[in-house]
Amino acid sequence: MAFVLLAFVIQALMGASLLATWWRRGRGDAPTVTVHWVAALLGLVLWIAFVATDSLVAAWGSFAAITVGNTYGDRMLLARVHHQTGTTSKRRNYPVVVASIFRGRMPWRVAFHALFAGVVYFGCLGVCVASTVRAS
Repeated sequence: MAFVLLAFVIQALMGASLLATWWRRGRGDAPTVTVHWVAALLGLVLWIAFVATDSLVAAWGSFAAITVGNTYGDRMLLARVHHQTGTTSKRRNYPVVVASIFRGRMPWRVAFHALFAGVVYFGCLGVCVASTVRAS
């Protein structure tokens, strides 16, 4: 539980850094970005509630919120790679995204945020499942 909270906080700090850069560059509130950060923030708040109360509803609510947030984050990452590579395909080409990250074609903060999202996501899922099993 505490590990996932720490991972959530690290991810949120990196996300806040990326969001500040986004706003500083005058890009405004694109709907995809807004949904991504609102869902992620809701996920963090619900996870804190879970840690404080041991409420499975809060835990699973957090997982649902970050699922939405990650979906929108994936959309942004895919769009960025499509823009970089000049492709017009709307296909979800995750191997190209991963290759772009590991070939250093992404800013380090974007790459970290994208890869660390899996740590938070699967850590949260694991704790949710284990806590549900323990409660039954």
